[in-house]
Amino acid sequence: MARNPIQFQPGLSLPAFLEQYGTEAQCRAALYRNRWPKGFVCPDCGNTTGCQLSRGLYQCHRCHHQTSLTAGTIFHATHLPLTTWFLAIYLLTQRKSGISALQLSRELGVAYNTAWKLKHKLLQVMHERNQGERLSGRIEIDDAYLGGERPGKRGRGAEHKFPFVAAVQTDEDGHPQRVQLRRVNGFTLSEMRRYAQQAIAPGSQVISDGLGCFRAFETTSYVHVRHITGGGRASVANPEFNWVNTLLGNVKNAITGTYHAIRGQHAPRYLAEFEYRFNRRYDLKAMIPRFLTVAARTPPMPYRFLKMAEPYA
Repeated sequence: MARNPIQFQPGLSLPAFLEQYGTEAQCRAALYRNRWPKGFVCPDCGNTTGCQLSRGLYQCHRCHHQTSLTAGTIFHATHLPLTTWFLAIYLLTQRKSGISALQLSRELGVAYNTAWKLKHKLLQVMHERNQGERLSGRIEIDDAYLGGERPGKRGRGAEHKFPFVAAVQTDEDGHPQRVQLRRVNGFTLSEMRRYAQQAIAPGSQVISDGLGCFRAFETTSYVHVRHITGGGRASVANPEFNWVNTLLGNVKNAITGTYHAIRGQHAPRYLAEFEYRFNRRYDLKAMIPRFLTVAARTPPMPYRFLKMAEPYA
């Protein structure tokens, strides 16, 4: 059987990464290119002329506002060298599965709390980037839950389980193109209408099972195809849901295989990590420059906000 060229692409090797981003000067130059691709722009007045001061700050010629390379970005007020940040970005983007904060702390040589904050700031970049994207064309969609087994109620409505929507966009040949993994408040008609408006482009064909909330797609904006699958193995084997079922299996294996447990308020970031990597799997070597472009435009995320619940409602 021929190898999948996307799955077996070489990606960016560690030696190649260190050659490009192995020094602080190289990292600063890369961040500068991605933050100001056409040259310095004052974040205060928008002027495009300035100078670099001896202590590393940039000063606008018009308003004399001074700023650093990292100010106003996800790297804002960091005490870590950029080489540490870039290595973390490499580890998060080049691996097929995620990396826990504990393992990240070992590989970066930093404390666990530092690694946790760094990791979640980078996941926040992925999360914010994903929010502006919508699926279109033929889309398989399904409901799913994250969370371990606990005593008490089982199935829908169980405590300690976090509902999310999984959707896969396929091409004319039935191959998966892009995915969405979005945390929701629950599988209600109103919640699914909100999700549809934000995440699915009008004119799309949506393939779902018989769950009542998916009637939100029965409007003139979508072509809704329902398949009453029932439960058990027969529902999983339905060919109409081949890719969304495969996706859910991969997501849950990746998350449970990497993390011992996740908290519900942070679930959107963990889902965003998988979604971000999958949708950009076609060119692994370009993932770091693309990530830097978004990171330079993602506002600061202080720890007090980082540990709060995600705004998915």
